[in-house]
Amino acid sequence: MPAWLSNLLPIVLLLAAIALVLSRLPKVELGHSEAFKKRRFWNWFPLGMTYAFLYFARYNINEATSAIKQLDNAAFGTIFAVGAWVYGLSFLINGPLTDKLGGRLTILIAAAGSAGSNLLMGGLVYAVVGQNFAPPGGLLVWLSVLYGLNMYFQSFGAVSIVKVNAAWFHVRERGQQGGVFGILISLGIYFGYDWSRAIVKGNPGSPWLVFFVPAAILLAVFIADLFLVRDTPSHTGHADFDLGDASTAEVAGEKPPTAAQVFLKMVKNPVIMIIVAIEFCTGFLRNGVMSWYPKFAKAVSLQDDFVSANWGLLLCVFGIVGGMFAGVISDRVFHSRRGPVASVLYAGIAVGSIAMFFFLEQSWVGWVLVFMALNYVGVHGMLSGTASADFGGRKNTGVAVGIIDGFVYLGTGLQSLIVGRVLPQGDLAKVAANWISWPMAMVPMAIIGLLLCTRVWNAKPQGNAAAAH
Repeated sequence: MPAWLSNLLPIVLLLAAIALVLSRLPKVELGHSEAFKKRRFWNWFPLGMTYAFLYFARYNINEATSAIKQLDNAAFGTIFAVGAWVYGLSFLINGPLTDKLGGRLTILIAAAGSAGSNLLMGGLVYAVVGQNFAPPGGLLVWLSVLYGLNMYFQSFGAVSIVKVNAAWFHVRERGQQGGVFGILISLGIYFGYDWSRAIVKGNPGSPWLVFFVPAAILLAVFIADLFLVRDTPSHTGHADFDLGDASTAEVAGEKPPTAAQVFLKMVKNPVIMIIVAIEFCTGFLRNGVMSWYPKFAKAVSLQDDFVSANWGLLLCVFGIVGGMFAGVISDRVFHSRRGPVASVLYAGIAVGSIAMFFFLEQSWVGWVLVFMALNYVGVHGMLSGTASADFGGRKNTGVAVGIIDGFVYLGTGLQSLIVGRVLPQGDLAKVAANWISWPMAMVPMAIIGLLLCTRVWNAKPQGNAAAAH
């Protein structure tokens, strides 16, 4: 069996098991017809796979920089920080733009723009590594600029997927769908790490291919989205319906608010602002785990360890479990409240970050980080993928997701700069104990995030009862 297929098999089996369990759970009955459910699947599935492949075209930068000898840990931290901050600040433009243009058009912009950016990065790396070209300013500067361009287009992804799904899923269905959102993130992380690594290992000396392959896939899913994805049920011949979220109270015929008015409305919403702060911490912690463990394992000669060799696979599998756990208990145990789930999961992140501090020199420390991944994927799916639609409402989803997801990447950028500069370099990096500054930077953020989660324990959106259709 090919190596890529043997790696993918556990994910397929896990997804099949989850599908079986979900099919046995009591249904949330809202009167949807079978025809509607079928069409809704063919709306969110290609949209979601586009989001997963956007992750492939985002996290490929980790393996690419490891394969390019001219770049070290500090250079990777700089490149990723630039991209993360561009992503985080782009919500000022792309959130309102998605609300205005619709999620279908903006996911197409995301796929095409990211594909183009990856082609440019691949071309640059080919010129520098393969042809010994010396760009003015150096490789680091130009790769940072092009990765920033990539992340601008990437920033449409989460906004678009939540914007579209907000019109297709009632608030009582969104917790489970938030779990699906976590699955898609997990698949994308698997693509970004393990597929990228396979490309580099299978083509030594050709790191530019790690940019060209995801670009080609994004162009393929662009075509699928063009034909299948639509913004609302009414665009496919099905009736729109009462979503039970913050948009329920919107007055028919009322003049639509401006982007600035919507932004101020979101900023004045204390729940949204607490979620923003939580997700800032999540961004710091999530990428503190994902980005640096492969670098750590390589430096201290753990690259053949099971966790390191299957990093993307394990992040995917445990992320899927965390995402579905979060979604199911949110809808079925906590009655569509997202705060209690986020609190439970953040407690897991805090415990993991503290354990990482004490067990950094143990060969099995990778499993601690995998456990943390289970928790932070669940948090991100609940807050960026679900609560944003709940509290923003259908019409304001773009701005709400933009604010929340934007702060995830502002936290990511801060983490990239801080950790990238405090980590040991050269021979010092070969000793695990010298990496102690890594967990030291993460423990305070984990505790702050946990305390903030308890502040939204009872928060639910204000809306009317659902209308069946």
